[in-house]
Amino acid sequence: MMMTEGKHLFSVANDVLHQCAEKLDTSVDKLVREFEAEWTPETGDYSRKLVEFFGSKALITDVCRNVEEKINDPYGSFSKFTFDMMLAWEKPTSEDENNHTESIAKEKEDIKKLIGVANEQADIPLFYSDLMPLLVDEGPSVGEDAFVWLASLVPLIADVVNARFTFETLTAPTGNQLHFPAYDKYLKEISQSIKNLQKQNKPKGVELADDEFILHREGTASTQRVVRHIGGTSWPGRLTLTNYALYFETSGVITYDDALKIDLSKNIDHSVKPIATGPWGAPLFDKAIVYESPELSEGVILEFPEITGSTRRDHWLALVREVISMHQFLSKFNLESSSQAWEMHARTILGIIRLHQAREMLRISIPIPTKFLIFSLCDELPKGDFVLEELAQSLKRVNSRHPCSASSILRSMNASEAIVSSKEVDEAHRTSIGGHNDNHASLETAIDQARKEVREIKDAKASTEGLKQEGISRNVLVLKELLEPLRSVFLWFQEIVEWGKPANTLLAIATTLLIIYKEWIGKAISLSLLLVVAKMLQARRKRIHNKLNEIVVFAATNQTTRESIVSAQFGFLTLQETLQEANIVLLKMHSIFVSRAPKHADLMILALCGLAILLAVIPFKFVMMAALLYYVFTTSKLGKSMKNVRSERRLKEWWDSIPIIPVRIIDDPAACPK
Repeated sequence: MMMTEGKHLFSVANDVLHQCAEKLDTSVDKLVREFEAEWTPETGDYSRKLVEFFGSKALITDVCRNVEEKINDPYGSFSKFTFDMMLAWEKPTSEDENNHTESIAKEKEDIKKLIGVANEQADIPLFYSDLMPLLVDEGPSVGEDAFVWLASLVPLIADVVNARFTFETLTAPTGNQLHFPAYDKYLKEISQSIKNLQKQNKPKGVELADDEFILHREGTASTQRVVRHIGGTSWPGRLTLTNYALYFETSGVITYDDALKIDLSKNIDHSVKPIATGPWGAPLFDKAIVYESPELSEGVILEFPEITGSTRRDHWLALVREVISMHQFLSKFNLESSSQAWEMHARTILGIIRLHQAREMLRISIPIPTKFLIFSLCDELPKGDFVLEELAQSLKRVNSRHPCSASSILRSMNASEAIVSSKEVDEAHRTSIGGHNDNHASLETAIDQARKEVREIKDAKASTEGLKQEGISRNVLVLKELLEPLRSVFLWFQEIVEWGKPANTLLAIATTLLIIYKEWIGKAISLSLLLVVAKMLQARRKRIHNKLNEIVVFAATNQTTRESIVSAQFGFLTLQETLQEANIVLLKMHSIFVSRAPKHADLMILALCGLAILLAVIPFKFVMMAALLYYVFTTSKLGKSMKNVRSERRLKEWWDSIPIIPVRIIDDPAACPK
């Protein structure tokens, strides 16, 4: 079977299988027989699963041990082997080789166009958007899925939570393709960063914990300044961040004073946020952060001076928040086992180190920290709280003593020695071949769902951008057009109230009195809701969402250009924003009504039907009583303390994901569709 399948494997995949067998000190045939004993057609593609099986065994047994030595050896054995693994996984069969050859030829042509007379230099910073072509070779490249797969096995290159986001950021200048020179330099820079952080001196007057690791430091002679503001005075010094605390050492005449420790690991209501500072406390420069805690009488203000922008401040703010969020995560999900806690520490540490290197590699376009930091990303992702729940469950299943776990990789790179009791090591379940990757299955599902909703929300928000760019006069016209269907209802109601037709007014009064007397209010409302549902279903049946691709608004005016400008100058900015939001709300409702957003329309139909049935069955007076009690309860102190933040977050995410129909403004009345 091996020889038959081997003939159909991609040449790179064949090489990887032989390398794996050599590292495992066995034959390819023996490993294939072992694989075929477990493989079934239901498990997936034979060739790809074969590559996964060989690669997983080689990583566990040999590659993940002494990672630092293998990364930095002259042959780049770790980088080369893992890159070939990604190539073999991405294109495991010989059928992929023709497509692979064609893509290489196309990349060569693109590289010839991009590379001018400049030559490749060894010390060129990676991923400069104008120099990146110099670090792209003519060899093969790997895509996102292969990178994510390897990250699920070896968390050094990326964390499974944000691997796709990391890949997108790193490969943005190269068409979302990762080439070996870039990959090799990326890994070596990570290894070098860990070495540099290990060489940092401890903050003065402080004894770091055994598993405390320095993550970032500024304020030294070779780095940019950090200033602490106390009242009207400013004190320059050295700022150090670890995975447990923040330390600030005020600069003295010769040396630093003893460090001020800000403990970020305590389970208290502390926070860090941006703040503006300036001379004598004037908020002129938005380049500082303030740490606030119930244990401090006043906040600790730290400024990161720079000529333009506030990228340093934003970087420090993201790092401090990441450490705080990590400890809150460990506390919330009761991850009290030292092995589980250290595994999460290790993953957070590696994420921060990768962010450092990305900032060095992408200096022209500074990367967004959330693309590399686990908790910052989950805080922004739709259903990010679900991702964190799955992350907590996966941590409970992961063996931190697994050779390819984040904590084991840090230990192999001599970054820190985690304290894990022998009892916990014995209790940790044995990881089967491929089991380390299987632990992430539910986590990857949650991440994929979150990414899908990110795209939906992004597309929905993109549909509102054009409307937000319109001025106040145009938004007034759009609002008027959107409210036009309600004009007939308003005129009818006005006619009833003003006794325009006494017979109709008397009939309306009699009907209203009868409904109230018979307690038919709920039935009347339910009937109205069912009428709305009927209209929605009618709009869907007529496929209005396909026929009506935009709303056209007639914008002709008798005013001259000067009059229009003067009129616009007297518009209020707050009114403009209100009108914009009102239009977006109405357009989102229109999208639901005509099923332009089918998923949301289906949910709305079910909700309206359910509400109609509820009001039809339960006497309305009890509904009113329940509504009143609910309102009183939610406005009470107890109700506020029991506020369901998750429900509000789900509702906001659902609303944000509704796209709106494009709006086109025209001046020619003849062009207005009827």
